[in-house]
Amino acid sequence: MAMTDHSLRRADELLTELVEMVETARTVPISGSCIVPREHTLDLLDDLRDVLPPEMARARVIVAEADGRLADAERRASELQARSEAEAQGRLEAAAATVREHLDAATEHAAQLVADARAEAARIVDEAQAENARLLSSAGVHQAATAAAAQVRADADAYSAQVREAADEEAALSRREAVDYATFLRTNADDYAERTLAEIVAVLHRSATTAERGRAELAARRGAPAAPPEADAGTASAM
Repeated sequence: MAMTDHSLRRADELLTELVEMVETARTVPISGSCIVPREHTLDLLDDLRDVLPPEMARARVIVAEADGRLADAERRASELQARSEAEAQGRLEAAAATVREHLDAATEHAAQLVADARAEAARIVDEAQAENARLLSSAGVHQAATAAAAQVRADADAYSAQVREAADEEAALSRREAVDYATFLRTNADDYAERTLAEIVAVLHRSATTAERGRAELAARRGAPAAPPEADAGTASAM
């Protein structure tokens, strides 16, 4: 309901009296402050509140509701961000654990291959040495046995080197696969965090739009032009 002429005059009188009271109030020495009568000032403010239209109380309610919705949106945004960060951290930790498992398995397998190769090489050398000792009774046979033992030893060394090279290649392949898998999980975690932040922006945008609608209603009741929603929404998005 709009203010009547009597209400407007009364409001103007009360404001004028308040201004005169402040202007004529006794100044506090060495200060820019002044002393005004508290009870009289409160009475004037109560009278001024009585002549104001009831829409002012409704406007305060709308503003309070908008503030509550904004606070709720900020709380939900904080919860979503914390949950997304926790899920991303969990995914990264799981990926790191998987990488460690792959590396441990590859290292253990490579160590086993090297141990088997050394055992096989030692067995071949022992057999060659035993055969060589058996043939030492003959000079001619001794030379042949020596050559055969050298050949066997060379074969054993070559076999050990081949096994070690194969084990190193398998371990390198396992490490590359583990790194690729960790990169894949990290990319998925980043995508999930980006989608979650987009949802947070949408929630804040809707809350800002609701608040601006309340401001527009208040401005319409007071007869003042409302701010364009598009510009306010853009400001809310930028925040």
